[in-house]
Amino acid sequence: MKLNKEEKEILNTYEKGDFSSIPNVKKEIEKYREYAKSTLQKNKRINIRISERDLVHLQREAVTEGLPYQTFISSILHKFITGHLIRKIN
Repeated sequence: MKLNKEEKEILNTYEKGDFSSIPNVKKEIEKYREYAKSTLQKNKRINIRISERDLVHLQREAVTEGLPYQTFISSILHKFITGHLIRKIN
């Protein structure tokens, strides 16, 4: 299996025993379970127009995340409205 740089770093850290459990892991699991439930409850439809360039970028990022692009967009919107969207500063 071929690993990318990030995967190699994770594997090396794991093999060194440098990982430790987070405090209150059950609470963290429940928090992310709620995020997933909220994201997956899709009972409304919207239509938006965006530039082709932006759509291509969103689709590429979705592939990187391993998600269908519409699910990825929904996830971004959910993170934004719940205050969990982290901006990347170059």
